[in-house]
Amino acid sequence: MSPPAPHPRTHPGLAGGVASGVAAGALWGLVFLAPQLLPDFGALQQSVARYLAYGVLALALLVPRWRRATAPLGKAEWRALVALSLLGNLLYFVLLASAIHAAGGAATALIVGLVPVVVTVAGVRRHHASGPRLRALAGPCVLSVLGMALVAVDAVRAGRGLSSDAASSIGGLACAVGALVSWSAYSVGNARWLERRPDISSRDWSLLTGVATGALALLLALPAFLGGPAHPGPAWLRFWVLSSGLALLASVLGNACWNRASRLLPLSLAGQMIVFETVFALLYGFAWERRLPGPVELLAIACLLAGVLCCARLHARPAPLHAD
Repeated sequence: MSPPAPHPRTHPGLAGGVASGVAAGALWGLVFLAPQLLPDFGALQQSVARYLAYGVLALALLVPRWRRATAPLGKAEWRALVALSLLGNLLYFVLLASAIHAAGGAATALIVGLVPVVVTVAGVRRHHASGPRLRALAGPCVLSVLGMALVAVDAVRAGRGLSSDAASSIGGLACAVGALVSWSAYSVGNARWLERRPDISSRDWSLLTGVATGALALLLALPAFLGGPAHPGPAWLRFWVLSSGLALLASVLGNACWNRASRLLPLSLAGQMIVFETVFALLYGFAWERRLPGPVELLAIACLLAGVLCCARLHARPAPLHAD
């Protein structure tokens, strides 16, 4: 009599990956405070400044071991780093800020908030043989969508909905959809490259992405700052200090945490980790406005967290032994 087949192990990096995903969300949530802290500076200026600082910080950290860090890279890796930098950093941030300005935060949150669902579905399609089935993940995805919808509904009720200008609103919605596509493509592509090149550490991949992002931001520096509105010296100092701080926290540290989560977690679970960016953005917003969340906002946060917990439980549960 043959011994019973062993149960499949749960994902070995689940706890560490989830912790890294939560940390990334906590750091990325700071990005949503930037437009409120720097209301006199445009979206392109904020994006270019943040990513110039990201590039400088990343280069400074890589200089002592530049040859060792870049030795494994070929033309394909550099092309990928440039493409990922454009999709996940510059293009995404400009589209997001433009959407918030033109269509309002409510509609933008609802559309861009679909990123976890899109990435989760992509992860299921890619790892359909080793992870939970799409039907099993329908519940967490529905909870994520419901949470984002509640965020949008509450923002509309508070008067932060679509712009009264129809053309501006349509353009803003188009930017929001573009941001959704841009970040989803980045998340999936970045996970694939981390899986393809396990010899490159998550930290180095993040710093190399920063170098590529900084180079792209340098190309946009002239159109971003030439001929713009004049600002006094203290305003520029505040602008560059906040941009550099955001680059360190959200880009250098946040992206490193995200790369670690992407490497430790299956893509179908890593996608759900993105909701922590929204959760922490809401919490920081409450602190900025010096108020407690309302009932609808509490329900939205509960739905978002419940979706992540359900998804994590599904990945922690041993997969069924039968084949579809």
